[in-house]
Amino acid sequence: MFNKKKQPAIRSLIADGNHIEGHVHFTDGLRVDGSVVGDVRSSEDKNSILVISETASVTGEVHADHVIVNGSVKGPVYARRMLELQPKARIEGDVYYTSLEMHQGAIIAGLLRPTPAMMEEKPTLKLAANN
Repeated sequence: MFNKKKQPAIRSLIADGNHIEGHVHFTDGLRVDGSVVGDVRSSEDKNSILVISETASVTGEVHADHVIVNGSVKGPVYARRMLELQPKARIEGDVYYTSLEMHQGAIIAGLLRPTPAMMEEKPTLKLAANN
C-alpha cells in the first residue's frame, strides 16, 4: 500500500438491512453494508478507514483517511490519504483525494479533485544530459 502507517481495525458495522438517518461520526474503522442518509465522518485526530460495501448506500458527505467504495455514494467524498474505488462503486458527487486507485467498472459522476497537498508534491526530474 501507499500508506506506510498501520491501518486501523474496523470496529463498527452498519449491517445490511439497517437504515440510519442522521450524521455518523466514527473513530478507527467503519464498514457500511446498509444505508445512511447523512454525513459519514471519521475523527480527524486518528488514522481511519471507511468501507462502503457493494450492498451499501450513503447519501451525504463522506470523510475519512482511507475510503474504500464498492457501493453507492450520493454526495462528495473526501479521502485524506487514499481512495479506492472497486468495480461496483457509484459516486454522484465530487471526489477529493491524495492517492486514487480506480478499478474498471467504477463510475464517478462528478469532478476528480486532488488535495492541495498532492498538488504541492512535484516529482523530481533528472535529465540524462546531467549524468
